[in-house]
Amino acid sequence: MQSDFKEAEINPLFVRGPSLGLRLLLSIVLAFVLMFSDYRYQHMDKVRSVLTVAVTPLQWAVDLPTQLWSWGATVFSDRNALLDENAMLKERALLLSSKNQRMAWLIAENIRLRELLNAQDGYDDRFMLGEVIGLDSDAFLHQVLINKGRNDGVYEGQAVVDVLGLVGQVVAVSAFTSRVLLIADTSHAVPVVVNRNGFRAIASGTGSMNSLQLTHVPETADIREGDLLVTSGLGGRFPPGYPVAELNTVEHQPGKPFAKVTARPLAQLERSRYVLLLNPREPTPLPEEGGQKNKATASPAESQPETPDNPEAPLSDQNTSGDNT
Repeated sequence: MQSDFKEAEINPLFVRGPSLGLRLLLSIVLAFVLMFSDYRYQHMDKVRSVLTVAVTPLQWAVDLPTQLWSWGATVFSDRNALLDENAMLKERALLLSSKNQRMAWLIAENIRLRELLNAQDGYDDRFMLGEVIGLDSDAFLHQVLINKGRNDGVYEGQAVVDVLGLVGQVVAVSAFTSRVLLIADTSHAVPVVVNRNGFRAIASGTGSMNSLQLTHVPETADIREGDLLVTSGLGGRFPPGYPVAELNTVEHQPGKPFAKVTARPLAQLERSRYVLLLNPREPTPLPEEGGQKNKATASPAESQPETPDNPEAPLSDQNTSGDNT
């Protein structure tokens, strides 16, 4: 019996650790230290990039049930539904083909008119397909995660569209994934023009997926409900001509210099599964440690930074909220 009491004293059933208040205090201190380090020191970007790569398999695993469900729905879908969808797609293809018959003539005419006006050549945009694999859990942020990253040629500030219009822009890039800020976010703004008359404005996010607002629109501006807003190309971040939104309310306020204008985004911000990234660059994988050491010991002439292919693309996180020009 005495030996049993000694064993119970040596191996107690419940071991009392630090109090909950002390654990909470340590967690708060650690959180503030990490936030200060992230704000103050640039090397935390490398840590964030490494952590993002580390959680990429987890993100793929979370997306796996959706992929399996989509595959199962495709395999076991009803034959009649597939036939109806096939007929609808054929009809749509014929309609687009009829509209495309005069496209070559219109393009040639546009080129001739540009030559007569001595205008600048239009944009030759390239595309890369991406898939949405995650959503931001913060209710006050409108961001999505896509399965393309630095190794695929994605860069910060890259414009993202879907089949209907502008979705947003890339704000964070890791090796295999990227984070896209949607145009509905309150920190996002994009220069637009009214397609009917060329009136320029700034479309800002309101925090709602179904509404944008146009800031500082003069009371006498020629805008109407139903006008189409497209990207203006000002600032060089968003190529011109991509649909953004459709005006749904224009409220003139007597005695005030600006009208209250709201618009409805055309892109399916809450439902788009696939997106297009405009003008991807050549893939740039992360440099190895040996390459960094060689760069540090290189001569001053060799260590000068190279000029980027697109000098207008943003290279810092300070301008990820859109163009305000």
